[in-house]
Amino acid sequence: MATAITANRAELIAIADAVAREKSIDRMIVIEAMEDAIQRAARARYGAENDIRAKIDPKGGETRLWRVLEVVEEPEDFFKQVSLKDALKKDKTAALGDFIVDPLPPVEFGRIAAQAAKQVIVQKVRDAERDRQYEEFKDRAGEIITGLVKRAEFGHVVVDLGKAEGVIRRDQQIPREVLKPGDRVRALISSVRREARGPQIFLSRSAGDFMKKLFAQEVPEIYDGIIEIKAVARDPGSRAKIGVISRDSSIDPVGACVGMKGSRVQAVVQELQGEKIDIIPWSPDVATFVVNALQPAEVSKVVMDEEDNRIDVVVPDDQLSLAIGRRGQNVRLASQLTGRQIDIMTEADESERRQKEFTEKSAMFESELDVDETLAQLLVAEGFSELEEVAYVDLSEIASIEGFDEDLGGELQKRAIEALERREAAARAERSELGVSDDLAAIEGLNEAMLVALGKKGIKTLDDLGDLATDELVAKNTGILKDFGISEDDGNRIIMAARAHWFEAEDSAAEVAPADGTR
Repeated sequence: MATAITANRAELIAIADAVAREKSIDRMIVIEAMEDAIQRAARARYGAENDIRAKIDPKGGETRLWRVLEVVEEPEDFFKQVSLKDALKKDKTAALGDFIVDPLPPVEFGRIAAQAAKQVIVQKVRDAERDRQYEEFKDRAGEIITGLVKRAEFGHVVVDLGKAEGVIRRDQQIPREVLKPGDRVRALISSVRREARGPQIFLSRSAGDFMKKLFAQEVPEIYDGIIEIKAVARDPGSRAKIGVISRDSSIDPVGACVGMKGSRVQAVVQELQGEKIDIIPWSPDVATFVVNALQPAEVSKVVMDEEDNRIDVVVPDDQLSLAIGRRGQNVRLASQLTGRQIDIMTEADESERRQKEFTEKSAMFESELDVDETLAQLLVAEGFSELEEVAYVDLSEIASIEGFDEDLGGELQKRAIEALERREAAARAERSELGVSDDLAAIEGLNEAMLVALGKKGIKTLDDLGDLATDELVAKNTGILKDFGISEDDGNRIIMAARAHWFEAEDSAAEVAPADGTR
């Protein structure tokens, strides 16, 4: 690069063109870098205080160097200003406020100046190259790209993409896959970030979208949009499940993805180092999709819990290990694919659980309503599980039970209401014993049982409750009130109600404080 500065005009342009071609950047960027290097060298010779400019003709290579001076009445900075009297000697049309040009002779570069100029040009070219790389790749996230493995650094694989480098981080590689320098590798561009050291292009071979794109390359119907991959779940290098649907009823989505004698799916399997792929028909009906997702296991029954986003799946005893899979892999992938928590149980387990729930609910009704075992079991068999349901359901629903009438139904509702009142009174007494304040009890949405649960966790005042985060109050597995079915919105509202007195105190203080801030 040092020769670029001392070369003749033709050589200067030839060098700029060569660098621009080699780095795939605009030749004007290289020429501007050379101009900057010349300016810096000139300032080093004539003084850094001078406003020195350099210009290289992009066609002929002629270099011009000059100093810019502002025309003023009385110069204060003699390096950048000139008096009107002196300016008129150089330019008869000069006026106050004008800028005049003072030509300078070309600069001869010594060894140190040439090295400094080289560094300037190299840095400018490198910055331009980084900008070009970022612009080229910034909109390509989600594409599959092919490159050559360059080297491995701390478990991460650096891939030569031709005009840039990409990185497959350790957690984005397929486990047990060994990539050696010189290997050709395909990967998904997962993200492109602009950083100080240059654009960082992150690649992935373990992402679900990588598998989607591979199928799109192998299956024309996916590429054309006739078949859509609705969901993907992967255990990279081991096993995967994909849910597919066809927009054309005459095309079987599973068969199209498998291909003749498995040719299409095998091409993807080979690329993914033998990863076994289950292709499953997707269904908008969650229960049906869960049954399909657990293939090859057979499912006897699906029980959905929409509130907790959970699904209980009942399988025959001899299908349990197949449904769960080795190390829980089958059910884990099915859960990822469907977006639901799936719990597997055998028919015997489910029967035992149902019998236990039936017995517990029957005993509760027998005790709280003071009825015999048969009547309590009839209520449970008809779908009643809580005292609130008996107390506040339409009377006709109870009276319509075989062997019941309106008189019996009315009596049961009366007893249910009395039982609820007893519970509330007992909870109120316990709450009082725990020291939970009446201010807390006044918050809308909190009943006595909830207040007892709060008191047992040391939440006894408005400030105690106001200091909680919503998750601490209502999170499904760890929230203090997790057993009461409170939504996140209601949890937010309860906490904000507990904090209301904080803001009232601030407003009162603002009103009392004098306008000038004195006390």
